[in-house]
Amino acid sequence: MTAANARFAGRVALVTGASRGLGRALARMLGAGGAEVVAMARTVGALEELDDEIRALGGPKATLVPADITDDPALERLGLALHERWGRLDILVNCAAHAPSLSPAEHGDAKDLDKSLAVNARAPQRLIRCMDPLLRAAPRGVAVMLEDKVNVGRFHGAYQASKAAGAVFAATWADETSASALTILRPSPPAMATGLRARFRPGENRSPLAHPDEVAGGIADAIAAALAG
Repeated sequence: MTAANARFAGRVALVTGASRGLGRALARMLGAGGAEVVAMARTVGALEELDDEIRALGGPKATLVPADITDDPALERLGLALHERWGRLDILVNCAAHAPSLSPAEHGDAKDLDKSLAVNARAPQRLIRCMDPLLRAAPRGVAVMLEDKVNVGRFHGAYQASKAAGAVFAATWADETSASALTILRPSPPAMATGLRARFRPGENRSPLAHPDEVAGGIADAIAAALAG
């Protein structure tokens, strides 16, 4: 690995939703830049493929965490494991998201609503709770809490409401930590060619959509700038 592509060398980075889409692209980019990537997602096979990709790009072997982000004990165990192994967390990237079926507000499915709130609203707060002390233990911790101002409109009630609640937690966390060495980034990516977008808009012409790698590049630059101070 050369100095040019080792800008995250020695950093510990946790990426949730790392098995696909923007999460996978960011995990791959951070790992290729030398970070010790801790990749969290539910799909073991996709995590193993991600590890292969990172090592093929010259990055270190990733630590794979096959777990659901709504599993509170799993998050707590992960926080403890990070503390015992590294004593800190330099980078947190939360890309986990649930895309419920589109429906009118009056016909929303209860299970879809509950899962949306669990993944998109409650889990970010639990993640903040577990990882805040580790991020503060780093010289300059950086957290990326994604917002979504693109997948909106009619029939998106459950998704929009849950994402808005998660964004409030991120915004208040950013305000509460503004005087510390911790930086909270809250990017809202453009429309991307991802599985989440396809679930909302099947059959859409994907050629005008941004590629996750392009979006990941801009976010990685922002992370690097925040780490540099």
